[in-house]
Amino acid sequence: MSATKVKVIGDRFKVSSLLARRLGEHEVSLPAVLRRAGLPAGFFQQDKIYITTAELFALWRAIGETSTDPAIGLKLGTEPRFERYHPAAIAAVCSRSFRDALQRIGRYKKLTCPEEIRVRTSGDEASVEFIYLQADELQPDVLVDLTLSWILALGRRGTDGQMAPLRLELTRPAKNRELLESHFGCRVRFKADRNGLIFRKADLDRPFVTQNEELLKAIGAQLEAELQERNAEAGVGEQVKHTLKHSMAGKRPTLQQVARELSMSARTLQRRLTDADITFQQLVEETRRALAHHYLKHSTIELNEAAFLLGYEDANSFFRAFQAWEGTSPGEWRTRHRSARSVTKSQSRRSSDSTATLASRAASTAGRSTSGKSSRPR
Repeated sequence: MSATKVKVIGDRFKVSSLLARRLGEHEVSLPAVLRRAGLPAGFFQQDKIYITTAELFALWRAIGETSTDPAIGLKLGTEPRFERYHPAAIAAVCSRSFRDALQRIGRYKKLTCPEEIRVRTSGDEASVEFIYLQADELQPDVLVDLTLSWILALGRRGTDGQMAPLRLELTRPAKNRELLESHFGCRVRFKADRNGLIFRKADLDRPFVTQNEELLKAIGAQLEAELQERNAEAGVGEQVKHTLKHSMAGKRPTLQQVARELSMSARTLQRRLTDADITFQQLVEETRRALAHHYLKHSTIELNEAAFLLGYEDANSFFRAFQAWEGTSPGEWRTRHRSARSVTKSQSRRSSDSTATLASRAASTAGRSTSGKSSRPR
């Protein structure tokens, strides 16, 4: 993938339409999930499905609330059918080692969505965490289960079932301990400072029996094409958003005005947006929504003033738009998310204060590990 000069995508995740089928296979009501998540009924019928971090969290929270199976995240994080794998996951399985696989899938994620696979080493241990760079709230438990189950399944598949973590650390209170310990094959520590899977440091360099350089080259071409497509979308889309953020206040934005700011004709801008499969109005709404979140969380401006800064003709138009986005009023959203942000900051401070003691805590359990049952990734 090195031939493509990549641009980091903004707050946008691509959702596979395959998720709808998998939810059906696990008897999770799709309409109920979408209603709970505040997403449109035709969400999975789009050719390309993109959502923000907040929408991603809402989707997975709704899946957890709708399903009656406490193992739903673990089950969705394992996929026995190789033909359903995303090309990036296939590339990871074909890597030289667990470390190489983590770096490969981590690089792909970092370049295509605001998500990071963070690998840290301390003494003889290595931790793997999934970090959502634009999150303002805690990760849904079911999403944590899915991502950590998936990364373990990746390692187990590559090592023919020989990968066994030392422990699982979760920030949530104790719940479903036996289920989690059985699935991951290790102890679980609840009320931890992070959501992460802890391995022996030596496991990072454990070779993959599934290494396949020939297949890696073939898959690389497909990933290259996908990254080029994302770059094209990011190029014109992010330029328009950047311009909108600096020219929206007090007036309704138009394609003609933005085109002039970008030194191109309205026709050229429209053609580029069409080629990237995005619309000008979509970018306006995404920009307004992002700015609205910023104004409500990080400032004390009045709601009427926020409406003006977002280019609405009156406050009622802003209130209706915000209600459609979030399912609540701007005032209620501001109160709820400022409280959530305070909780997140408090946890971050506790995590920072306890970093120095993690190694000593880990040492007491480093000798304890059990072999888990082999499972397979998405």
